[in-house]
Amino acid sequence: MRSSGTSYRRRQKKTTACPLGVMSVGGHWKLLIAYHLLSGTKRFGELQRLIPAASRQMLTMQLRELEQMGLLHRQAYAQVPPKVEYSLTDLGRSFEPVLHQMLAWWECYKKQMDLA
Repeated sequence: MRSSGTSYRRRQKKTTACPLGVMSVGGHWKLLIAYHLLSGTKRFGELQRLIPAASRQMLTMQLRELEQMGLLHRQAYAQVPPKVEYSLTDLGRSFEPVLHQMLAWWECYKKQMDLA
């Protein structure tokens, strides 16, 4: 039982955000989407072909999250059939050096693990 004169404080958890978590936590397809958009604007169908392991629903969800984060721009055109294009924003493009560094690390890793 709590005594009336005792005050209790809630403990606040201190967390440190992983810098890569912005692009990867909550969906590992985000990095791959961003990588493919480095080469330019893509339509949904193109991204689906480039990332066949991602379901249509998962790809849609990841694209929406990237848009909400301000890393991706979605351009919808009023036409039949519907046309939607995706491109990186300036903020999204600022992640390019990190993506290239990760790719270089992956290539080195594959060689060392004899996966090439």
